[in-house]
Amino acid sequence: MTDLQPGRGPTRRDLLRYTGLLGAAATISAGLAACGGPSSTGSGGSGGAKDTIQAALAYALSGGFDPMTASSAVAVAANLHVLEALVDLDPITRRPYNALAKAAPEKVDGTTYRVAIRDGAAFHDGSPVTADDVVFSFERVLDPGNASLFVQFLPFLDGVRKVDANTVEFKLKYPFALFGERLSVVRIVPKKIVEADRKRFDALPVGSGPYKLVSANATDGLAFARSAGYNGPRPAKAAKMTWLLLAEPSTRVTALQSGRVQAIEAVPYLNAEALSKAAAVESVQSFGLLFLMFNCKAKPFDDVRVRQALHYALDTDKLIRTALLGNAAAATSFLPAGHPDYVRASTVYGYDPGKARELLSDAGVSGLKVELVTTDTDFVKDCAPLIKQSWDAVGVATMLNVGQSGGQYSNRVDTGKYQVMAAPGDPSVFGNDCDLLMRWFYVGTWPEHRSYSSGTAQARRVVGLLDEAAREPDAAARRELWRQAIDIVAEQAALYPIFHRRLVTGWKRDALPGFRPMSTTGLSFLDVGRR
Repeated sequence: MTDLQPGRGPTRRDLLRYTGLLGAAATISAGLAACGGPSSTGSGGSGGAKDTIQAALAYALSGGFDPMTASSAVAVAANLHVLEALVDLDPITRRPYNALAKAAPEKVDGTTYRVAIRDGAAFHDGSPVTADDVVFSFERVLDPGNASLFVQFLPFLDGVRKVDANTVEFKLKYPFALFGERLSVVRIVPKKIVEADRKRFDALPVGSGPYKLVSANATDGLAFARSAGYNGPRPAKAAKMTWLLLAEPSTRVTALQSGRVQAIEAVPYLNAEALSKAAAVESVQSFGLLFLMFNCKAKPFDDVRVRQALHYALDTDKLIRTALLGNAAAATSFLPAGHPDYVRASTVYGYDPGKARELLSDAGVSGLKVELVTTDTDFVKDCAPLIKQSWDAVGVATMLNVGQSGGQYSNRVDTGKYQVMAAPGDPSVFGNDCDLLMRWFYVGTWPEHRSYSSGTAQARRVVGLLDEAAREPDAAARRELWRQAIDIVAEQAALYPIFHRRLVTGWKRDALPGFRPMSTTGLSFLDVGRR
């Protein structure tokens, strides 16, 4: 099945040629190729064993797997199969379900909940999952000294204590309506193993999930085996899994066409139609966005009019049509239109080059020269020349700096040595409610150390609105507070989406009964067998 638009009009290569951008795109690609070749494709024959799921992910292995800090696409996808939270979100429906929890959290009073651990739950080394492990897992996330990425999702949590060997109690600072599903951001780890050797655990985690991670490295990919001791709601239906890490899009496509793997993520939009003749191909709307982020401590980007001008200058429809073959929706809000909490923002950046020039003039800016820093993600590389063309057209001389994601953040963004960045993002892998998604980008790391916008009155107001909404028991009132926050981030545009894209997944339907594509990066093989 395909939900793309194959065979309609000129190809992306034709469009790039017609707009005079093919040379620029080729130059960028050549420069990237000179920095290093494609990831290793590993080894293995066509098809493989019928008890083994073989898949290809689109991202390189970067960082470790410790769920206290891991946020890379590969680690998050792996941890989905290896580690459990008390309450997890279904990777397809995004609805919460009891994972390590024996039953739904028991509400003792407005700010107290108790959760019992599933009977017989055990880690992969055979040791039982205990209340001590649960308390340890939460406390290490809450400890400021550990600099966990996920503490920002738990502002309501005052503490966790052991009630008995299999029960824990959560004390909240204030009533929080989303408590149950928010437990999914903390995956439970074995206290003794982590305390004994955290580095070893980070490299090869031990969890209580349906699969054990047997090995993981950048060259050979990831190898999993079914956990014989798992007794939870989603037992492994295959004996083994092998994940190749194939960053080169054509290599992934070839791997699926040849039968070397049975599923791949991030099917290139240009290949979707051809691949659909040999495999199932489906495009799913995601929260995943391409955003513009400005260094708000660098002039003239501290002026909201300049930030808005560069948004209005973008021909987003052409960007989507040309670079993504229609597989995205222009942003009309921080959230995509199909999201349960969606509201249309009061500021929507339609293509208006005249308004862009007017805003630049009002800000007293002329002859602006911009270095646009982007990641080398395939669809971002395709978008970069078109962004340059739009900005050049309104008199903003634009130079492209395309590079590997980790290097761009560590060398340019996190050091403050950049002006504007265009990059992908998708915190919906951690949760799908508006509060969580907004906290990722507008509380903590991003406004303080990346967009450098946290000191403004508007940024403080957004944090205040999110905190107020978190305390609000009435759903309608909570959504109204979120609407106000969305309006502010849209108007300020310190970090704001250009579009929300569709994710294309390919798989061999007959070989993987039960498989469904996700609306986030990664692949899920929970409840998926191998035929």
